[in-house]
Amino acid sequence: MGVLLLLPVLVLAACGAADQGSGDDDALVPPGDPVGELVVEQRADEGAGPQRWTLVCGDQATGDHPDAQTACDHLIGLDQPFAALPEDRMCTQQFGGPQTATVTGVWRGEPVDLSLARSDGCLIEQWDRLGPLLPGPVGVDPPG
Repeated sequence: MGVLLLLPVLVLAACGAADQGSGDDDALVPPGDPVGELVVEQRADEGAGPQRWTLVCGDQATGDHPDAQTACDHLIGLDQPFAALPEDRMCTQQFGGPQTATVTGVWRGEPVDLSLARSDGCLIEQWDRLGPLLPGPVGVDPPG
């Protein structure tokens, strides 16, 4: 009878241990595995050649991105940084500049293929939200 009482306690203890950290998406990635592997290409305007960086976010940020650690820390802090904009969105008609960018790769096990521009209010907000991922003279300093 003592064994039967011990079994539910062990099951509950195992469930509690498995549930710890469930609010932290990084807990889903085994140590040593990257959270994301990205390629970023930016253009200052339509006729400009692209600036290209790689970025790997894991235990340590690597790649040739000019500020890899800051970019990774920023992206990891965002909920779904590469989510598509809603189809039914209403955006202000403003022009934020001729810059364009693409981000491709993998983030948290999901493919990333995002095209960015600064041609209306929604797209400007999407660009700015990615902050330090889009560095250099082509990028825009995040608000703040």
